[in-house]
Amino acid sequence: MGYSSGILFFMIQVLNRAAAKGSAVGLDGNGIEWVEGDWLHANITWSKGTKAMNAGALDSYAVRQVRMRWTDKITMRSRIKWEDQIYQILPESFAPDKHADTLQFLMQLVVNE
Repeated sequence: MGYSSGILFFMIQVLNRAAAKGSAVGLDGNGIEWVEGDWLHANITWSKGTKAMNAGALDSYAVRQVRMRWTDKITMRSRIKWEDQIYQILPESFAPDKHADTLQFLMQLVVNE
């Protein structure tokens, strides 16, 4: 079934980890590199309700819920670029369903990277 194309009006870019590189201090000693991947259609909403936003809960602004069609290009370790900001996927929320053609997860804004 998948999600209706009418709700998938945002474009996100997938970032996946490059292969780990060795250095004098070990694997990824010089930092993790991210490779830009495909642009995909998605629906993005606030993960917290208006009540949390009105109360000023800090995490209500940094966490978004994403719904999209199933793809194998995104894993729970991927990063998402949306509106020139980088988000990490919260692994416990990652819910792919190939049979239903849906993928849903929460993403949190990455700060200081």
